[in-house]
Amino acid sequence: MTEAKIFKALGDPLRLKIVTKLSSGSAYKMGDITGGLGITRQAARKQIGVLVDANIVLLKSEGREVKVMLDTRALDLGKKFISKIELQWDKRLARLKNFIEKNN
Repeated sequence: MTEAKIFKALGDPLRLKIVTKLSSGSAYKMGDITGGLGITRQAARKQIGVLVDANIVLLKSEGREVKVMLDTRALDLGKKFISKIELQWDKRLARLKNFIEKNN
């Protein structure tokens, strides 16, 4: 799994709505998670499929139903990537501040 795949999957407003709903920690039936998105069931399954492919969402069969759950490990990977970039910028800004203070 790569950070690019995670961010690409999260780059769609519909998929963000799905992830937001799943962030409650509950497992939802496929119909419950995709209801209210204003798209067809087939389109909703495609959006879920993108999230599954990015390892953001897990599907679990329970009899005739499919449950959808958030897998936070992918989100943690994305968070670590952002934190790494943030740290680099903090260091750069600190160097800039020191430079300005020395030259004033």
